Amino acid sequence: MRILGMISGTSHDGIDAAVVDFTPDGEVLRGRVGHTASTPYPAELRARLLAALPPAPVTLAEVCVLDTLIGQCFAEAAAAAIEAGGPVDLIVSHGQTVFHWVEGAHARGTLQIGQPAWIAERTGVPVLSDVRIRDITAGGHGAPLVSVLDNLLLGGLENGAAALNLGGISNMTVLRDGRLFAYDIGPANALIDAVVTARGLNPQGYDDGGAIAASGRVHPGLLEALLDEPYYRLAPPKSTGKELFHLGYVEDALAGLPKGEVSDADLVATLAELTVRTVAAEVRAAGVATLVVSGGGCRNPVVMDGLRAALPGVRVSTSDAYGAPADDKEAIAFALIGWLTAHGLPGTVPGGTGASAPRVLGTLTPGAGPLVLPAPVTVPPRSLVLAR
Repeated sequence: MRILGMISGTSHDGIDAAVVDFTPDGEVLRGRVGHTASTPYPAELRARLLAALPPAPVTLAEVCVLDTLIGQCFAEAAAAAIEAGGPVDLIVSHGQTVFHWVEGAHARGTLQIGQPAWIAERTGVPVLSDVRIRDITAGGHGAPLVSVLDNLLLGGLENGAAALNLGGISNMTVLRDGRLFAYDIGPANALIDAVVTARGLNPQGYDDGGAIAASGRVHPGLLEALLDEPYYRLAPPKSTGKELFHLGYVEDALAGLPKGEVSDADLVATLAELTVRTVAAEVRAAGVATLVVSGGGCRNPVVMDGLRAALPGVRVSTSDAYGAPADDKEAIAFALIGWLTAHGLPGTVPGGTGASAPRVLGTLTPGAGPLVLPAPVTVPPRSLVLAR
């Protein structure tokens, strides 16, 4: 079954897409990763999206407009992926998260926009969307859903492994002694991107190659203030997002320091070190021998070198070494969730999200013809092998 997975993550910069051809082989599910692509949002749309995100006030009218405009962007990205990579049987669209409602350490709701009907209309292919909410209704956080892929891909590694995603938010899946648990650690690129964008440090809106962080010095006082965030002391399962970690959060931390004491480069360096410190502390606590990193942050040498220095006894590599290109892993994960849903299998691991039980995920929008699903599978795969 050929499935196109699509997502725009918490960096809000564009749409990642991956076509995966899944073939069951006994207890193993084999996935051949075909066409992959990243489609940036038009600059005007990205600016409009960022202006609508928390803590900014926003009208329902603006949410409706963004739902359509983002849905149309996803539709064009899907059509381009099919043209380049060939026909697919199902499209899975995570859409764009604009709010993740957490109260009292419990997820209450989540909102992803990017109307899937635009994708179905443009491509004629059925679309699975709204994949997080069913887990939340079962008491989970709806995140990190990539843990279902981590479980199948890395579960056989000796002495425990952790899969780390460095997107806007850092999240980690820990596999050790036959157990799995996963949770959001804190900010990865979210605060850096917010500062780079607000201060005009790079028109692309991120610290390309970690160059800005490398030119600065960590400010100890600011780092100490940032590390005092209560979220870090919460026990898993837990989830977070830009509802907490946004530009105003950084500005509040800076307000306690003399004006001008922290340069732009020093601020970015400090935020990069915040990611290193928070992630390294969690990896050490997990007691694993292997750390497998994916997401845009793994292309930042300042962060990656910092993690290797902070974790001398841990093998640190990117997910490319396991068949999942680091820039495309989340899109591949949502393609996997699509395969599981299409075959009547749960797309969550309770330890990964905190849900009371596994759940089949998503809402289906029919394509141009009858909605035809494959025969249900009663025994889920025990492992996943990915190849190009």
